[in-house]
Amino acid sequence: MGDPKGFLKVKRVHPLYRPVCERIKDYGWVSMLRAEDDSEDQASRCMDCGTPFCHWGCPIGNYIPEWNDLMFHGEWKKAFELLNATNNLPEITGRLCPAACEYACVLGINDDPVAIRENELAIIEWAFDSNHVKPKPPKRRTHKNVAIIGSGPAGLACADQLNKAGHMVTIFEKDDKIGGLLRYGIPDFKLEKYIIDRRLNIWKKEGIKFLPSTNVGADYKVSKLLKIFDAICLACGSRQPRDLKIEGRSLKGINFAMDYLVQANKVVAGEKIPPEQIINANGKKVLVIGGGDTGADCVGTAHRQGASCVTQIEVLPRPAECRTSDFPWPKHPMLLKTSSSHEEGGAREWAVLTKKFVGENGVVKKVQCVRTDFSRGEEGLCHVMKEIPHSEFEIEADIVILAVGFVHPEHNALLKELGVEFDQKGNVKTDDKYMTSQRKVFSAGDMHRGQSLIVWAIYEGRTAARYIDEYLMGDSSLPLT
Repeated sequence: MGDPKGFLKVKRVHPLYRPVCERIKDYGWVSMLRAEDDSEDQASRCMDCGTPFCHWGCPIGNYIPEWNDLMFHGEWKKAFELLNATNNLPEITGRLCPAACEYACVLGINDDPVAIRENELAIIEWAFDSNHVKPKPPKRRTHKNVAIIGSGPAGLACADQLNKAGHMVTIFEKDDKIGGLLRYGIPDFKLEKYIIDRRLNIWKKEGIKFLPSTNVGADYKVSKLLKIFDAICLACGSRQPRDLKIEGRSLKGINFAMDYLVQANKVVAGEKIPPEQIINANGKKVLVIGGGDTGADCVGTAHRQGASCVTQIEVLPRPAECRTSDFPWPKHPMLLKTSSSHEEGGAREWAVLTKKFVGENGVVKKVQCVRTDFSRGEEGLCHVMKEIPHSEFEIEADIVILAVGFVHPEHNALLKELGVEFDQKGNVKTDDKYMTSQRKVFSAGDMHRGQSLIVWAIYEGRTAARYIDEYLMGDSSLPLT
């Protein structure tokens, strides 16, 4: 490394955010980019550690120590070339990835880890600003046609890789615009949508064809799909929400998180929503059930809509703030995560079990809950949830948002007509080369893996592309990561 003692001289600078009083008034990005000099200083903290465990923590195998070293020396263009070699969407992961690489950073054993995610974002934004992200259409075409169903990160990464290999790639998307849950499920204050469009414009010029508002299996026949395309990749995500089937569930005012977020994103984009369908938290008491990232996005959205109060509850106990023996380095630990949305206000409670929805005139008004205890079982191996006697309480709520995850892909007409097999969890089943039970039909991302992280979706898309290329051509030069 350029400065072998950089990690001793420079402390980690944590992300910069716009003031809370300013950002809750709009849906603009909450973060602020660092200056180039500051990024170079942060890159100097990357040690010559011998065995870079950040590689082990990153599913797509980013060349992290290498591009940190190049950043430190001011070689930004070379750093971009290395980043571009492994990541199709660094401007997305640089904003949204939970950065498992940082938890595996060797420096993190006894100090704050290197700010890898922010360094990644600094590189790609420098590249865009410096006009180094340019369309590079493939020099030759194979005349093989590949269909990608779904335009989330897995489908986009798969399409980019296959296009680089020279295949003619068409992405089908049932929604009005390309991007999947990147566009409709992530609020603008975390990912402004011009970021997606900027990348899509590059890919369009490189030859990828996009067909939004096209629901394969409904308004586009599966028989036509199978006839026209030499290979198909299913990358429709895992959108079947997990429900909370308890007494009072049929009351009005109880909504799935993705219904709430998708609508809010459409409103921000200027789309018109029928008045009777609008879910708006203005002046209302909001309860978010589910303590994950999706729930946090709902909290931030409710703040911006002008909710009178926001409460988020989670059935699991409050995570630790530091590593415990259950998650030794370099494992990705289950730690307390405070997002920018939590910093904006509202209450958070853990170890709370939802028991019953209570309403008036068919509309939810409050939620009955009980506190829980997660003690070790008799064998001392597993935690067992028990309700704490006499701990019942109520939370007033005009709107309840269920953010308790997803169970599997939607088993829609497309999957039924294709006749693909499912695994025990309801995900699309594939062999070790990502091919489904049907010849020439592959699957990648959450549809195949189950609900996971954006960086794993990119990994799955890239890996599926390698095997699709191999299937079409007999061999492939595309990387496996």
